Amino acid sequence: MHRKKILLVDDSPTAILWQRLILEDDKYEILVAGDGEEGVRVAKAERPDLVLLDVVMPRMGGFEALRALRAEPALEGMPILMVTTRGEMDNVMEGYEQGCNEYITKPVDRAELLTKVRSYLHRPEA
Repeated sequence: MHRKKILLVDDSPTAILWQRLILEDDKYEILVAGDGEEGVRVAKAERPDLVLLDVVMPRMGGFEALRALRAEPALEGMPILMVTTRGEMDNVMEGYEQGCNEYITKPVDRAELLTKVRSYLHRPEA
């Protein structure tokens, strides 16, 4: 069985470190991108099983990256979880309208993140 790949897209080294620490016990292969542009490039090349995507980043923000990922036929069905400090209702609605599967606000709760990640990565195959 191959290890599931998770792409972390965030310009904050602290956020990346925290997400890595939360996910490391489950033995996922972790990929990292520092902004939305790099995140889209890595996702196209690596085809991760799941993406954790920040909203506020340089060069290409999270909503723009989300639209780019959702427009990619090869990545259809890939779960994308927004993980951001932007918890205002208009941002949450924008995330869901653009096609995210979940919207998690920072500071990230360990149990919430693990539960949501596991729910997407360990679903029985249809």
